[in-house]
Amino acid sequence: MASLIILALSAGAIALLWTLFKSYFTRSPLDNIPGPARTSFWRGNQGDLFNRFAWEFHDGMRVKYGPVAKFYGPLGSRGLYVFDPKALNHIIVKDQMIYEEPRWFLSSNRMTFGPSLLATLGEHHRRQRKLLNPVFSINHMRHMTPIFYRVVHRLKDAIHTQIGEQPTEINMLEWMSRTALELVGQAGLGYSFDPLTNNVRNAYGQALKDLQPIQLELHHFRVLIPYVQPYLHPAVVRFLSHFLPSRSMRRYRDIVNIMDKQSRYIYQSKKAALEKGEEAVVQQIGEGKDIMSILMKANLEASTEEKLPEEEILSQMANLIFAATDTTSNALARILQILSEEQDVQDKVRTELLDAAARDEDIPYDTLVGLPYLDAICRESLRLYPPVQALSRETREDIVMPLSEPIQGVNGESISEIPVPKETTIFIGVRASNRNKALWGEDADEFKPERWLSPLPKAVGEAHIPGVYANLMTFLGGGRSCIGFKFSQLEMKVVLAILLRSFKFLPGEKDIYWNAGSVNFPTIGKEGTKSAMYLKLERM
Repeated sequence: MASLIILALSAGAIALLWTLFKSYFTRSPLDNIPGPARTSFWRGNQGDLFNRFAWEFHDGMRVKYGPVAKFYGPLGSRGLYVFDPKALNHIIVKDQMIYEEPRWFLSSNRMTFGPSLLATLGEHHRRQRKLLNPVFSINHMRHMTPIFYRVVHRLKDAIHTQIGEQPTEINMLEWMSRTALELVGQAGLGYSFDPLTNNVRNAYGQALKDLQPIQLELHHFRVLIPYVQPYLHPAVVRFLSHFLPSRSMRRYRDIVNIMDKQSRYIYQSKKAALEKGEEAVVQQIGEGKDIMSILMKANLEASTEEKLPEEEILSQMANLIFAATDTTSNALARILQILSEEQDVQDKVRTELLDAAARDEDIPYDTLVGLPYLDAICRESLRLYPPVQALSRETREDIVMPLSEPIQGVNGESISEIPVPKETTIFIGVRASNRNKALWGEDADEFKPERWLSPLPKAVGEAHIPGVYANLMTFLGGGRSCIGFKFSQLEMKVVLAILLRSFKFLPGEKDIYWNAGSVNFPTIGKEGTKSAMYLKLERM
């Protein structure tokens, strides 16, 4: 009997080891695709893809290997790094139900935000977007514009008090982060997080700023979540989190708790106002025009099959705040840094803004979004420096990926389509697509807002990039495109319209290093670990 047990255990151990290591010993259809060698036996190229200093590796995938390249994942698995336009169309639009979000991404987001847009698939995801789409329409953006201006005027006044007679160095990332949080708070949730005064710090805002770096630190643990989650109830996970040895894991737990507590408080306040009637709703900060008030009312009126449960409404709140804060604030910080270094560009856009309205007047919505040079600066910044440089997908079944142009395989043969096995990780090269010299020209790596003031290269239009915005992949495309990209665009333009007519931006004394992350973020120098970006400001 004992020998039979030992034999069974041995067979089980061999089966487990074969499952773990079979990728090392079996051939893959991807082996003929060129790409870098693995740098770790266990992790493949994961350490190269996911670290603060990953720019060289990501740009190397574009420059050295072209529109499709192979990389190694953990335990000998193979993946593809893609920015070929035809392949992107299939990944993002035509075959998007096969190229799904990775299981670790969905599981991690569900643990962080709940069953939100970032954690659902298929019909479930479609129902959520259907209820949210109307509040991100152009017409609704017009109604939100006065809210945006009120918040940004408070920002301007707060910065003004910090500046002396000489140019003063200010942490503009902190102000952009606080402003982005307050904008999504008022226009998104009908709630004020931050009065935007000099001596006030917001625990929620700080939690959001800490989330991105900590997610990067814990990436390898996040990848394991799908394998552990089926066996542990969330309540058990929360209980065990109190005994975690890792400081980063404990901080991650605290951030999730802060977001959940705040979301529930805001939700209950809005629910109570809705129950009292329209007059109580209008008296709130967003005057009933904020995204969550409209979503909650729409959900009450929705048919039974389209209605979202309360837990999903709650999860959309945390999801909305997270998605609309770091991405936009960091994009704005990047634009201000560029303008501080390109004084002729800054002067030109300031002149355009002053021609549109006097210094203390708000530029109307239609005039603001129609300013060509301001729009060109936003587009060029988001093309060259997308806040998210790459996104992951995972094939749910075997599929053939077609290519725009044939590539040369490792064995020298021409490849026009690639058989992609089930459970292959795909990296969508957002930054790589936006800088594709075959489409944008040899100056694709240069900041040239003027390129948007004349017809784009013919190759750009013919490529049919599946992005939802400006032939770029910055806001993705298809059924999982960034639902709030119009919100983000308006936010950026209102902030620039107010600040550039009030201050002159100059380079600061502290070195700025942009770190690669799930959302790229700046620090003081390459060795810095805390998000910050200092510029000098001068009163106009």
